[in-house]
Amino acid sequence: MSSAPPTPPKNLYICIECSSPVQSLYTAYSSADDCSLGRGVRLTQCPRCKRFADKYVEHDFVVLFIDLVLIKPQVYRHLLFNRLGREDDRFEPSIIRLGFLLLLFDVYLTWARIERNIPTDPLNTSAFGILTQRPIVVQYLFFLLLCLTESLLFHLTIRLISQYLLGATRPNAVSTALIVSSCTKLFPILMVIWNYEVPAAAKSVGWAVVVNNVEALRISLGIDYFRAAGLAGAGAVVRAVASQTILGWTGLLGDSDRWGGMGVGIEEWVGRLGLGK
Repeated sequence: MSSAPPTPPKNLYICIECSSPVQSLYTAYSSADDCSLGRGVRLTQCPRCKRFADKYVEHDFVVLFIDLVLIKPQVYRHLLFNRLGREDDRFEPSIIRLGFLLLLFDVYLTWARIERNIPTDPLNTSAFGILTQRPIVVQYLFFLLLCLTESLLFHLTIRLISQYLLGATRPNAVSTALIVSSCTKLFPILMVIWNYEVPAAAKSVGWAVVVNNVEALRISLGIDYFRAAGLAGAGAVVRAVASQTILGWTGLLGDSDRWGGMGVGIEEWVGRLGLGK
């Protein structure tokens, strides 16, 4: 069942097919019909490509999520420009809630991954063992601060580069694009149903998020794939360095956590690249 069409912000409408500006996304031609069922609404036809300017105004969030996972540019244009875009560049409350939810999933994955490296020896006095001896609240706060620091540095790096090198004038819109494109982090909720390897899941989800981030940055900033990949890569490097530093300083850096959880140390990278010969 389709949800009621959203009320998009003014002067930010675009055709999700060809990116041409349009005056409106739909026309409510009958107040008697039930708009929650998709009736009483006539979608606007784009004057340039002759297709519906935004078909997603009649679709529910399940369809949006599926198309986000499939990395369809149309759904990103719908969300970033026609639904969440604001002239004052302020965050929508729904984006703040989504960002907080993604942070909690980061905490869960990081905590689970590091716990897999903790020896089962009860006499273990390493940093791993000491951490498990702390109250559960202390452990949670540690991983929460770790993930929060990583996320803030990731967003701040991309915002600054896009603002000072690419001339972006809406930094909050950049963060919105990153949060929306990171929705694939919600996939680990399937661990409640199926049991699978946490490090492998973290790697797969991490790469999927990077690909979605690149597409969202390309559409949000109107740049090519090369520069979008450079932005996402710069943010990922800063986040990985921060993670390595914090985990190394606390003595929690395991082999599966090296270089962003890829399980590869710098010596191995040198060997793979043939630089150690």
